[in-house]
Amino acid sequence: MSKVLSAWIAAVCLSLGPVLVPGAASAEPKLVWEADGFAGPESVVLDDGADVLYLSNVNGNPTEANGKGYISKLSRDGKTLEKEWVSGLNAPKGLGLHDGTLYAADINQVAEIDVKTGKVVKTHEAPGATFLNDVAVHEDGRVFISDMLDNQIWVLDDGKLTLWLDSTALDHPNGLLAEKGRLVVATWGVPKEDFSTDVPGSLRTVDIATKKIEKLGDEPIGNLDGIEPDGKGSYLVTDWFNGGLFRIAPDGGATKLLDLSKGSADLAVIDGGTVAIIPMMLDNKVLAYELQ
Repeated sequence: MSKVLSAWIAAVCLSLGPVLVPGAASAEPKLVWEADGFAGPESVVLDDGADVLYLSNVNGNPTEANGKGYISKLSRDGKTLEKEWVSGLNAPKGLGLHDGTLYAADINQVAEIDVKTGKVVKTHEAPGATFLNDVAVHEDGRVFISDMLDNQIWVLDDGKLTLWLDSTALDHPNGLLAEKGRLVVATWGVPKEDFSTDVPGSLRTVDIATKKIEKLGDEPIGNLDGIEPDGKGSYLVTDWFNGGLFRIAPDGGATKLLDLSKGSADLAVIDGGTVAIIPMMLDNKVLAYELQ
């Protein structure tokens, strides 16, 4: 092999970015429905009891308190039931559901919404927060909220919202998943002005009792957004900035399942891990994929 060809191959390999640990080969996910007509859809959650989906819509600048943000209600198969089921929010992002209450992260506050009435019943301020993002509800009822830009995690406990953890080791936390004794955090990496990164994010874990932060795997993966369990012991995670859906094993090894356009945001995984519902924030639509 010539020196020129060897150099060219090396350059191509470097341009591909970090090498991800391969998983078992599987068929590409199949698109089962698509819904459009939204305004910056960011997060989706299933209300199993009511058999409906709730979808947050930023509807403007994600850091601007413009009062135009709203939450849509969709059927399980993607039909829009109420486009502006809850209105008057600012730039709602992550959603979490517990015991008849929907929690929405809204820049520097958390809104409590009664799902029976579709009304905001209480708003909790997070002093100093600038980019509250994802919401994860622990089995004990505590609600954890990430602040991606400030490297913080807040907690809503017994009606009071307080700063729970502040650490650069969180690597700009975006997605949150609450497990029995820990949080699993999907990180963005240190963002530049355009939100790109020199080193992409990966997964972290936070022990809920001790608040100890540890890496889950060593390789950077992407500018990660939503994270959900796949029902088989691994995680399904979206990459917002580059677009894509990954399956990440318990040891942090990542397999890319799907190429998506930029803006693939905070997903829901339903039907025992067989269907992923992904808001496409920049395309103003929602995609549902059957996972093989």
